[in-house]
Amino acid sequence: MLTTVVGLGDRAYPIHIGTGLLDQAQLVTAHLSQKRVAIVTNETVAPLYLGRLSATLEGAGVEVLPIVVRDGESFKTWETLNRIFDALLAARCERKTTLIALGGGVIGDLTGFAAATYLRGVPFIQVPTTLLSQVDSSVGGKTGINHPLGKNMIGAFYQPRLVLADLASLDTLPDRELAAGLAEVIKYGILGDAPFFEWLEANMPALLARDRDALAHAVQRCCRNKADIVAEDERETGRRALLNLGHTFGHAIEAALGFGVWLHGEAVAAGMALAARTSLLLGHIGETELRRIESILAAARLPVVPPDLPVARWLELMGHDKKVEAGRLRFVLLRALGEAYLDDSVPLPVLDKVLAGGGAHG
Repeated sequence: MLTTVVGLGDRAYPIHIGTGLLDQAQLVTAHLSQKRVAIVTNETVAPLYLGRLSATLEGAGVEVLPIVVRDGESFKTWETLNRIFDALLAARCERKTTLIALGGGVIGDLTGFAAATYLRGVPFIQVPTTLLSQVDSSVGGKTGINHPLGKNMIGAFYQPRLVLADLASLDTLPDRELAAGLAEVIKYGILGDAPFFEWLEANMPALLARDRDALAHAVQRCCRNKADIVAEDERETGRRALLNLGHTFGHAIEAALGFGVWLHGEAVAAGMALAARTSLLLGHIGETELRRIESILAAARLPVVPPDLPVARWLELMGHDKKVEAGRLRFVLLRALGEAYLDDSVPLPVLDKVLAGGGAHG
């Protein structure tokens, strides 16, 4: 088992990464305020892992309340959140009852937001079962739900007590979901870890083949990078915003097509390609860097060309982005491969060219 700690003083918490962790009750019980939990999961993950985690905890004397919701980004809504509240209230869950998020990023965000707001705050634990959630969304305390006008527009910063990433759960992950998770893995290399980017170029076949050692290295490297950033900038007032590389474009894609039509990682991949093309047109990176970024995304079986949207629609949707400040769009762009920065002054003609498809190389 590999362990990384998110250093937030008295709210610090461990990220455990390994195989067979769902069978180790002590990893969870060490972080419970009372021997009662509510496990929130979805109808896809429940048949695979709910019984196993429940049995592990019940064997350690923990009472388990299962809450199963529908699967998919389109259900990351107030309605689903209320279903969770209904179950918690009906079972008279208390302030010391821990919520456990068992699933991918949608379940983690929903459960975390429920924990942040139920009885004004109850403990919660992340048990991510997708690559995307293991390397990114389960770490750092971002919780929330979607609004028809924008992704993750309603939520809270609320840190878990523990992140338990069992690599064995990736064995049941569909290939498309694995690839979507690789988008967030690649993101860490592009934005601030050039040696990791080089490692990914050499090891993408192993990751796609679900090699355990390769996956363990990638998950730990991403978690360590994110833990360092979150410890420095928990509420995204500075450096943490760089983790949104590709997300301004990507969230617009998700909103335009309908949440869930493109997976989050797919939209982020196309968004990173657009950010790289923007950086090229601004003169920060060259054709070689752009080709390397597009090549590794393609090698991970991810899209590098966005859907065909009118430029006005792009600008409208990106105007709802959380990073908008004083009415100005802020993009995460690249000064170099492995060096990201925030830019709120991208000239409109550059954006027009990128969004109209003219920012790609020939």
